[in-house]
Amino acid sequence: MVLLTALALMGGLTLAAPLVSRRLGRDAGYALSAGFAAVALVLSMVSPTVLAGGVVSASWEWIPSLGVAFTLRLDGLSALFCVLVLGVGALIMAYSARYLPEGGPHGFIYCLITAFGGSMLGLVLAGDLVLLYVFWELTTVVSFLLIGMSGGKGTRPAARALLVTASGGLALLGAVVLLVAVVGSSDLGVVLDSRREVLSSPLGPAIGALLIVAAFTKSGQVPFHFWLPGAMVAITPVSAYLHAATMVKAGIYLLMRFTTLFAGVPAWSLVLMGAGFLTAFLGAIWALQERDLKALLAYSTVSQLGLLTASIGVGTAVALAAAVLHTFAHALFKATLFMLVGVIDREAGNRDLHQLSGLARVMPVTAVLTGLAGLSLAGVIPLIGFVSKESLFQGFTGAQVVPGAGAVAGVLAVAVSALTFAYAMRIFYGVFAGPTLQPRLREPSWSFLAPAAVASVAGLILGPAVTVLNPLVRQASLDIEPWAVPPHFSFWHGFSIELFMSGATIAIGLALFLFRDRVDRVLRRPSPLEGGELFDQGYGRLLDAGSAVAGLTRRDSTAVFLARPVVGVVLLGAVGAVTYTGWGGARPPSEPADWIVLALVASAVAGLVAARSVLGMVMLSGAVGLLLTVWFLQAGAVDVALTLLLAEILTAVVAALVLWREPRTLPPERRRGALAGCGLAVLTGVTAAAGAAALTGRREISAAGEYFLRTAEPETGGHNVVNTVLVDFRGFDTLGEISVLAAVALGLASAKVGRPEDRGRLEPYDSPVLAPAYRILAPVIGVLSAYLFLRGHQEPGGGFIAALVAGLLVAFGVLIGRATTDRTVRPGVAWPPGWGLPISVAAGLAAVAAGRAFLAPLKASWTVPLLGPVELSSSLLFDFGVYLVVLGLMVTAVVRLGAGEGRVG
Repeated sequence: MVLLTALALMGGLTLAAPLVSRRLGRDAGYALSAGFAAVALVLSMVSPTVLAGGVVSASWEWIPSLGVAFTLRLDGLSALFCVLVLGVGALIMAYSARYLPEGGPHGFIYCLITAFGGSMLGLVLAGDLVLLYVFWELTTVVSFLLIGMSGGKGTRPAARALLVTASGGLALLGAVVLLVAVVGSSDLGVVLDSRREVLSSPLGPAIGALLIVAAFTKSGQVPFHFWLPGAMVAITPVSAYLHAATMVKAGIYLLMRFTTLFAGVPAWSLVLMGAGFLTAFLGAIWALQERDLKALLAYSTVSQLGLLTASIGVGTAVALAAAVLHTFAHALFKATLFMLVGVIDREAGNRDLHQLSGLARVMPVTAVLTGLAGLSLAGVIPLIGFVSKESLFQGFTGAQVVPGAGAVAGVLAVAVSALTFAYAMRIFYGVFAGPTLQPRLREPSWSFLAPAAVASVAGLILGPAVTVLNPLVRQASLDIEPWAVPPHFSFWHGFSIELFMSGATIAIGLALFLFRDRVDRVLRRPSPLEGGELFDQGYGRLLDAGSAVAGLTRRDSTAVFLARPVVGVVLLGAVGAVTYTGWGGARPPSEPADWIVLALVASAVAGLVAARSVLGMVMLSGAVGLLLTVWFLQAGAVDVALTLLLAEILTAVVAALVLWREPRTLPPERRRGALAGCGLAVLTGVTAAAGAAALTGRREISAAGEYFLRTAEPETGGHNVVNTVLVDFRGFDTLGEISVLAAVALGLASAKVGRPEDRGRLEPYDSPVLAPAYRILAPVIGVLSAYLFLRGHQEPGGGFIAALVAGLLVAFGVLIGRATTDRTVRPGVAWPPGWGLPISVAAGLAAVAAGRAFLAPLKASWTVPLLGPVELSSSLLFDFGVYLVVLGLMVTAVVRLGAGEGRVG
């Protein structure tokens, strides 16, 4: 239960963040920082088991039909990332308490950052592939919101990040599906123990490729790197947490986790090493070109992630252990640098290297802390970055993928590290050395500097004391390659090739820094490989292509618009007529009532074709619908008949609202157009009649129909099979449908409807009959709506039909001027779809909390005095959500159509 408690605490912190922020303001960051530390303390309770080589796990049934469980799993590798998520998260929260301005509404920011921490924690604790995918996508969505929170300037970077990382999510989903197909289980432990099965399967290469694509999109590897620098528009705490310590590390975690399956495979190693070194080198070059400190650090992150990817690709025990250690070191010094850049930006109002100088005289503590983090980034003794860089060198020189790989990898590692040293020197020298351009600046408060100071000093202490990290690094390495023998890290291990490589790195880096003017002239030209502009161009062309396709259906003429789908129906009917072989068969005998209804429908349609009055057409169209309602009643389809009847009444009301200011007669139509329409109508009618004639004889009930009729009442307790199918058997499908309805209602609420001069000017009917009728019928219709809703599980009715009945009341009120139609529709606290969708989701989650599948029906009974036993089911709650969404859509549509703009909620 420890793992579930930790995850639940993160969820509780997320929900509490807005409330705490409302109470404490920006100081809520301190409370949330303590919360992160508390979660870390909870997980530390099982750390002895993990460090001893054990795996702590817990599992609950989730989707039993697919064999998917809600499994949490903590081993050495996930423990390492838990330390990063919670440790750096606690520092970032404390830092945010002084970075964010006083007095602002910061609840949403704190909520999203905490939600991201919870999503990342769930990702590294996930013990099932499906659960891992869910949390992977949650990090994508929350990061999109955090980047887009910056306003207009964050729109495009947020879209870039979402499109790139979401495409990686699709790749991960494909890998999950293939792994389950090969292994036969989605349990992560079972999958990791199936190395032989995966490698021997013909699907193995595809699985490896999909995992690489997913990891590359998240960790900013070329060619998916360009979203990460653009994401720097987000506020500094977001950059420090997501893009230095957590989100970008998700891709690294994925590669480390599944290296268990693919370590030693040449293709896996060559792709990771090649892409990693290319990313590391280009990222360092782009960092040297930058003047903006945050952008420079962003490209530095790209470069360092490239080194980590290459080290994972080497695949030896030394290289993997070095990657684990450098992952920890990088999160430490990069989060520190981001926080200190935020301090400089807050105090100086600028982060341009060409406009900052000499701050060491006025901000000495900030200078020392930045120097320590920068030296760790550059890999200079005695910082932890020195130890992790030397370990990387040792791992690269031991590469054996192909002959000579170690020498090539060592040279490339020195080149990248020298570039890293050069831009680290530029950061410190450009900001803190030289003449002081802003002498009035002062050191910020210690409360602002403290989080960065903790991380900076930790990097200094953990260099000489790196042996403290050995148990965690060793166990994480063993969880990647259980058959390997991880190295023992120490601060000093004699004069080795790695030490000479470090000396060469510093010498070359100093030369690049001293001759920076010449280097700048060489690097002045922008590189087309940065990818941001290319992505925007491709994205723009894709939108243009979509607009061109959509333009084919954008026509002012309704006839032209409708002609395409009608012609499609005729063509499909023709294809069906050619390929269908089931003509004939016994057909049920026709009743005299059927012929009477058919004759009346034909008469109404003939009148509809000949009518020239708009009102007459509306009436005849309604008559056709009412006659079809009678036909459905004859066939015994009471639910369908009720729905059609209500829809026809609402259509008549909406038509009255829409046609209130329109011409009363139709404009004259050309003879050619009339003949074409007539011919197309005849063809469509013949096609439909032929289809009905061919299929009517096939009356045997399907296997699905037999199943529903047999199990509906025993499984759900409902006699109305139609309703039980909608809210019990295919509730998830219904949830998707009402989600679409809620989105339509939201779009309609925000859309401009009607002419500006007519908005709010719908004059009420001055009738001595309608107004009293409304007052009398309103409570009756309300009671009828409630009755139809409550009886829906047993008799014809349900949430959808009951909502249509209630919608009639609103429509009638708007028609006679009894409803408010003079203000803008703004979805607010009382807006029904805003409550309906969460209520339906809550009904599904209640089943999960009870250990059953999502949306599985639950029942509870109580004995009420005078009433006796009363039964309440989750299906009723779900149907109530459907009721609110449909009613909300009806209210929004009718009010908007009635007055151009109206007020709801």
